[in-house]
Parts: sequence; C-alpha cells; structure tokens
Amino acid sequence: MSDTIIARCEAKGLRMTDQRRTIAAVLEESDDHPDVEELYTRASARDAGISIATVYRTVKLFEEADILEKHEFGDGRARYEDAERDHHDHLINLSTGEVIEFVDAEIEALQERIAQKLGYELKGHRLELYGVPIKNVDTSDT
Repeated sequence: MSDTIIARCEAKGLRMTDQRRTIAAVLEESDDHPDVEELYTRASARDAGISIATVYRTVKLFEEADILEKHEFGDGRARYEDAERDHHDHLINLSTGEVIEFVDAEIEALQERIAQKLGYELKGHRLELYGVPIKNVDTSDT
C-alpha cells in the first residue's frame, strides 16, 4: 500500500473535513474489520463531535470512491477494510465472529488454474471460509 487513506481521498478529489480525517485515521490504524458502530466508538473517542450519521456517510463515500472494501461475513454487520491492503482471504469463526486473514499460495494457484481451464484470465477474487474450531488440532503450520 503506497498511500494513506487520506492521501488517496485527496487524490480522488474528496473534500476532507477534520471529522473525515479522523475517521480515515481510525480506519488506517485498524488491523481488524470494524463495522460502522465500532468505527464510531473509536472515532468519537478522538473527537466527541463525530456523530454516527457522519461515520455512516463517510464510510459510504469512501466505499463508493474505492477507498474502502465492504465485507458481509454473514453476521448481519457490514465490516470494512482498506481496499488497497495486500491481497488476503478470510476465515470466519462462526463461534466467536473472529475474522482471520490468511494467504495460501496453493489456493491462489488453484484459482488461477480453474479460471484458465474455464477460459478466463482471473482479475480478482474474494474467498471467505466459514467454520468452527476443531478441538485439539495443531494449527501452527498454517
């Protein structure tokens, strides 16, 4: 990722108010997939004048400008992450709601082979796996 969220917003000509800058900074620092309510909690801790409506409008604006990527992991909440993060896939723990990011070279190669076999050049994909933890399984090799 070469630029900050704020820099990309400015490059796209978005008007960046102080509140939008605060929301962008919160998103930039997020290492999870916050929903609007969580973004509001984090942003309003920095600027008590930010309303949840402002967060909703800002997230929608950033999403429409391809700054943010929206994810719906089946829990009824839209979650967001920087659209220019390095590619990764998601494993969603259905027991806790935790979202685990991973990259697997074998899966990436398989998707490319499938697309080619079907006569396509793969331009992108989104993979979401849903599961529950298996007790007593060593996952240190993943």
